Amino acid sequence: MNIDYEKVWMSIPLPSIVLNEDDIVVEVNPPGEGFLNASNKSLKNRSIWELINIGASLEESYKKVKKFNSPLFVTDVKVGANGREPIPCNIQIAPIIGLDGSTILLIAPREIAGRISQSKSVKAAAKSAIGMAEMLAHEIKNPLAGITGAAQLLSMGLSTADLEITDLIVAETRRILTLLEQVEQFGNLKPIAPKPLNIHDVIDRARRSAQLGFSAHINFKEDYDPSLPLVYGDPDQLLQVFLNLIKNASEAQPNNGNIKLRTYFEHSFKLRRADGSGHSMPIQVEVIDNGPGVSEDIRDEIFDPFVSGRNNGTGLGLALTSKIISDHNGLISLDSKPGNTVFRISLPFVTKLN
Repeated sequence: MNIDYEKVWMSIPLPSIVLNEDDIVVEVNPPGEGFLNASNKSLKNRSIWELINIGASLEESYKKVKKFNSPLFVTDVKVGANGREPIPCNIQIAPIIGLDGSTILLIAPREIAGRISQSKSVKAAAKSAIGMAEMLAHEIKNPLAGITGAAQLLSMGLSTADLEITDLIVAETRRILTLLEQVEQFGNLKPIAPKPLNIHDVIDRARRSAQLGFSAHINFKEDYDPSLPLVYGDPDQLLQVFLNLIKNASEAQPNNGNIKLRTYFEHSFKLRRADGSGHSMPIQVEVIDNGPGVSEDIRDEIFDPFVSGRNNGTGLGLALTSKIISDHNGLISLDSKPGNTVFRISLPFVTKLN
């Protein structure tokens, strides 16, 4: 079998960089170009330490790789590139056999692995919630409607003081009915009907709708990449996604908050499965707010059904959002700290129009 090593190099899904004995870039693969936000041609003949920000401790470890001619694997290292905010990565450095002093550097952003694992757990949670929805909605909705009707009849002959009690009964039963309707929506979501669409049109539609209601107090800022290709998606379901995210960000900032809507193209973002299959998800959409942030206690479960950061929240909005994105072969993630919460969506794009 004849192996085309050029194609092998181009197929490596992780950002990969070949360095000579002086730490000068010799070659960068396509995911590496995306990670460094520059072309292979412009990166060649430059010192790797000018291009990425890793830390002195790793530089020392790198020197040992060359000295002892043995590979090195380092976990949970923050790597920044070309002004980008450093992100947690796993780093692999190995000497290249037959080329004295030369090494290959592989960078694996930890976020990607976490988001893939999260997507799988969301699908499992969704199936469980669907079964619960079918049972609860049928068994509880009819009795609640009867309680509401009875309370309204009682209120006809009561004093003002007693009316407060019946009004409370009606209000609470209606609140529970609303929750059950949301559960039903989560369980009965129709299969997506995808078509090529401009993601900015969907985002702007959601923003305009939100500004007329729950986001009237919010200052919006758009930072769009106008060169983004089309995505395959269901416009109605994606609209629901962005409405949910904008509403979530708005409720986190009750008094004149700020929401930034950002899109960009991340060339290196690809999903690779164990069987070798996979697809690219370079379309990135971020909904960013400057609220207090999501509690650390629930960050890992924030996309699970019935998990909410608010006392009166149902915990279904983000679960529904995650399910829709998963059905679109995409991923959603959360990066939150006080003053900066980012919900990030990654989606495939249209490679060929019929």
